[in-house]
Amino acid sequence: MSNLRPIISVVLALALPVALGGCPAAIIAGLGAAGGAGYTANQERGTGGSVDDFKIKTNIQSAWLNANPLMQRDLSVTVYEGRVLLTGAAPDPQFKAQAKEVASRVPGVRVVYDEIEVAPSESAWDSAKDSWISTRVRTELAFTPDVRSVNYTVETANKSVYLIGSARSQAELDIATNAARTTPDVKRVVSYVEIRPGSPVTAQSAPTPSGAPSAAAPSAAPTTPVEVQKL
Repeated sequence: MSNLRPIISVVLALALPVALGGCPAAIIAGLGAAGGAGYTANQERGTGGSVDDFKIKTNIQSAWLNANPLMQRDLSVTVYEGRVLLTGAAPDPQFKAQAKEVASRVPGVRVVYDEIEVAPSESAWDSAKDSWISTRVRTELAFTPDVRSVNYTVETANKSVYLIGSARSQAELDIATNAARTTPDVKRVVSYVEIRPGSPVTAQSAPTPSGAPSAAAPSAAPTTPVEVQKL
């Protein structure tokens, strides 16, 4: 059954926009480019950096497979310039700790962001919802002129959206974060985005979209929480 879950997830992701009122074209475009929730574009880090990150990701997955095949099956890894984001569901704290330890020993890993939840594994339907959310966020970023979307990687797990990458400015990052937090069904947004040339992100606020009510109207503000992680 586990071998069929990726196929089921894709089928459900294609059908999900109809049920949720989304855009099928966005889903198809996202799946075609992404191949799942862990899509990484050709960021400005360059081809060499992308190749190195892909190698790190592959090596982590291989190490997980050797340590415990359930890690490779139930967990996801996203890599950006040697920074590793781990997501997914672990059956217990020991499993979670071991997965992080195995990943941290892989050559080239600079830091590990452990976002693995101790919880039951997601169903195929829930995985499809996460894929749909990721695709919606990526599509929004791609069509936002003030955001260089190729510098952001989007990963969604259990309706939590994780952003990792690099921003040209705090203003750009605010716009990208706001796009994620206003996407339907997102319960929280976690940012691991650096502001070039690598300064830690110290504050986060959502900008007021053009034509929207001013800050004096609190009812217009998104309610999805944003967690900004210091890097």
